[in-house]
Amino acid sequence: MYKKFLSVSLFFSTFALSGCFFFDSEIQRWHLAQQGSTSFSLSRDGRFALVSTKLQGIALWDLQQNKKLADFGSQDQYHNSVITSQISDNNRYAITATTQNFAVWDLGWSQAHGLWSIDDAAIQDVAIANNGTEVLLALTNGKALFIDLTDGRRLEFLAHRDKVNSVALSGNGRYALSGGNDHQAYLWDTHSGQIIYSFKHSSRVSQVALQRDGKLAFSTTANNDSIIWDLTTGKKITQLATKLRYKTLSSVRFSDNGQLLVTGTPSRRVELWRTDNGKNIGSWRAEVQPGARPATAVVYDVAISPTGNVVAGSSAGYAQTWSTD
Repeated sequence: MYKKFLSVSLFFSTFALSGCFFFDSEIQRWHLAQQGSTSFSLSRDGRFALVSTKLQGIALWDLQQNKKLADFGSQDQYHNSVITSQISDNNRYAITATTQNFAVWDLGWSQAHGLWSIDDAAIQDVAIANNGTEVLLALTNGKALFIDLTDGRRLEFLAHRDKVNSVALSGNGRYALSGGNDHQAYLWDTHSGQIIYSFKHSSRVSQVALQRDGKLAFSTTANNDSIIWDLTTGKKITQLATKLRYKTLSSVRFSDNGQLLVTGTPSRRVELWRTDNGKNIGSWRAEVQPGARPATAVVYDVAISPTGNVVAGSSAGYAQTWSTD
């Protein structure tokens, strides 16, 4: 009995010293897709959610009002599953993609702007600028493809030597960040295709992100090589102080002021970090689908609300928000 009590005491002592954790601080949850989702995107402020399901297609929700704003239905006539999506930084437009085509949506008018197909590779990830006409695609053929939909201009970024896994685009569409299986992340100019900075990693780059005003960038690999970069110098600021050796990230976003970073994993975990020193300051677990085996969920997207709350959307079809007070 004494040994058991001692081990429990040590556990709670370690837990208390390991950081600020908020496991019991959930404010609200919404079950937006009863059968789970194939893609889930949040607006920058965490208010709007774009949810894709196999049966109902694509739907837009206002979480603040707990109201469905639009049912877009299937992206294409074959009802292919949407695998990735993004809401523009200004909340006006969105892009959704299957492996072979992508669509752009005007969220203000709840209507589609068009559907475009990709013939020579599969789509891995997408990003969209604030004007709703400039998009960026990560492709399995090693290309990051920038397209201006107003005039059809295409720029194929060819620096990667293997599959591109993740892309990010500045709000004005001028700068792109891409990461791939070649262990590289690149910041580049979408007008010229010129590389601004190269970020070398120890293994394949799985996720990238840009801070809203262009001061910071983030890139991560499957073996815990998660780095915050200073875009004024191209130098490393810090690395996330992750405790698990292989913690793959499925989603990431900076706070507007760049002081915080929120991440999600394929195994339910949502975490909050300081960008100046990489320290973990909060951790939560996303809800799982009722009766799901195994009892897990992929955190597809994360956000930080204007009041500082953390918001997440997952493959279980839930949106959740937690307090960090």
